[in-house]
Amino acid sequence: MNRNAAAIAVVLLGARSFAACPEGMKPAIEAELFFGRDIGENFAVSDRDWRRFVADEISSRFPNGFTIEDARGQWSAPDGHIVRESSKHVTIVIEASGDAASIAKIRDGYKRRFHQDSVLLVEREVCSSF
Repeated sequence: MNRNAAAIAVVLLGARSFAACPEGMKPAIEAELFFGRDIGENFAVSDRDWRRFVADEISSRFPNGFTIEDARGQWSAPDGHIVRESSKHVTIVIEASGDAASIAKIRDGYKRRFHQDSVLLVEREVCSSF
């Protein structure tokens, strides 16, 4: 195989379209959300407040399920100093035609409730089966 053909093959193999989902699997969107828990000097979102947020904002919108993991995050603040904080990593898999507005409402709810500047969102197309 020549060099150009090899490059094309790599691109085609790496780009999965929804039409290529294996039998028994359906197109879906995997949304990963990263919530920093540091809310000011010496203050953090408590476990109790986090559980209440999950019940109010996430469970109510995605009752079929999601995954929550503890994480450690790092980012560069606007003034340039490095912030390291405890975080929550939430993964939600929704149908390809799923409700993107619900993800936005979760992010906005967290920023508003805990006075955060942002909630990181990563989305990717996947195939899923339950």
